[in-house]
Amino acid sequence: VQLQASGGGLAQAGDSLRLSCTASERTFYMGWFRQAPGKEREFVAAITGSPKTTYYSDSVQGRFTISKDNAKNTVSLQMNSLKSEDSAVYYCAARLNRILYYSSNYNSRALYSYWGQGTLVTVSS
Repeated sequence: VQLQASGGGLAQAGDSLRLSCTASERTFYMGWFRQAPGKEREFVAAITGSPKTTYYSDSVQGRFTISKDNAKNTVSLQMNSLKSEDSAVYYCAARLNRILYYSSNYNSRALYSYWGQGTLVTVSS
């Protein structure tokens, strides 16, 4: 499975950006992680196939919205009220098959089998 991410770029604090990621095959779980310089890759948001249940990290809850178009195998991340601490390389991630324990492990990198190439988001204050 190949994941192709797009979007990102340079924004000012308070602005909005939108990321998109398209998978070459149908995936059940898709999500976004991010990695800032010198830091570990961290969970941002995830969404399941059907029903579309969403998960967010505390740091983006209420500001970011993840959505998924199952027909197009595409996941999007609408990022509003951006902060300088949102600056990072954002990675799209996916898992093909449904698992029973996803709801308690959705933020684990190990759960996702496929990763995109990353797209840079820079927020200036």
